[in-house]
Amino acid sequence: MAEKGVKVFGMWASPMAIRVEWALRLKGVEYEYVDEDLANKSADLLRYNPVTKKVPVLVHDGKPIAESTIIVEYIDEAWKGGYPIMPADPYERAQARFWARYAEDKCNAALYPVFTTTGEAQRKVVHEAQQCLKTLETALEGKKFFGGDAVGYLDIVVGWFAHWLPVIEEVSGASVVTDEELPLMKAWFDRFLAVDAVKAALPDRDRLLAANKARREQILSA
Repeated sequence: MAEKGVKVFGMWASPMAIRVEWALRLKGVEYEYVDEDLANKSADLLRYNPVTKKVPVLVHDGKPIAESTIIVEYIDEAWKGGYPIMPADPYERAQARFWARYAEDKCNAALYPVFTTTGEAQRKVVHEAQQCLKTLETALEGKKFFGGDAVGYLDIVVGWFAHWLPVIEEVSGASVVTDEELPLMKAWFDRFLAVDAVKAALPDRDRLLAANKARREQILSA
């Protein structure tokens, strides 16, 4: 593996893969993007990530790194002179990792059923998702971003909420993040989506909406 440069294996609608692009764009790192068909994965993807066979994968000078949060931390360490993603203070770094783990383990799991349920069952899971997000929202108190005055590690990890969750709400007919229930999170959505590096990598909303409508119909009819 002697190739040089930076390559990202992702999938256009993957909220995990976009984390890698956001981190690279914030750092100002040029990269080649490879959009994978997950129903027909490329030989390169399977070669670079033979363990989980999933996206995203970052290939830096021929060396592959898998798992989005690990990749984001790697990017911050590999390009130290650029935009700081992780907090400089060890305690703040630990806190960012703690909340990232909370979001991954708790909030992501709480949000998925909103997409796959209807009626009373959906109202129940919406309430549970809101409670989880309210806990996460405490990490935003007194700050513009989770990272403080600028986008940081935790913003990148949970940033997919800002673009994907409104799509999920539209497709499912649910309202999760509202000004009444989650005002800090709702305001953060707008600030995060206004960041140039974030906007530049967002998937087309109409295409995302159509794909999620089709997916929800498939799930509900199964």
